[in-house]
Amino acid sequence: MSTHSHSIPQGTSITKFAACTVAGAALITLGAKTQIPFWPVPMTLHTLAVFWIAVSFGPRLALAAMAAYLAAGAAGAPVFSGSPERGIGLAYMFGPTGGYLLGYLVAAGLIGWLARGASLPRQAMAMLAGLATVYALGLAWLGNFVPARELLAAGLTPFLAGDLLKIALVCALARGWQRLKGGAQ
Repeated sequence: MSTHSHSIPQGTSITKFAACTVAGAALITLGAKTQIPFWPVPMTLHTLAVFWIAVSFGPRLALAAMAAYLAAGAAGAPVFSGSPERGIGLAYMFGPTGGYLLGYLVAAGLIGWLARGASLPRQAMAMLAGLATVYALGLAWLGNFVPARELLAAGLTPFLAGDLLKIALVCALARGWQRLKGGAQ
């Protein structure tokens, strides 16, 4: 088996990877539960958590953490924003925000892959690509619940400035994380 086919980063034990996956899923949950009052729905720090994990720890851990988060939610754990009040489990996942959840999964891997060993500007570009993915999948699914003429106002426009600010914050966090680790990525 080649080293490129390993499911965990080289030099990482399965136990450590599993613990990091659970910690990442917990961080994503915390981000989803941290709500900032906004219209038409509260803004969360979900994007910040997913993007920071992807930039700081790479695609495998980001995908694993996001998949664990989604699996916990599918199993009925109240990990999603607005849960349990707005529903739990698969019913929540197939609701209006389901496309965004799928978008975060795809974006976690994409950002982690594009940002691996990249400069800060390239990391920012990777996150913009991830954000575009989240919005593309989110809006495509939201279109099943919202009339086309209201789609951008309901699922994009109110959140764009906040999401761009979150990308700037992730850049600052990632830079600090790299310094804390001694500059190694």
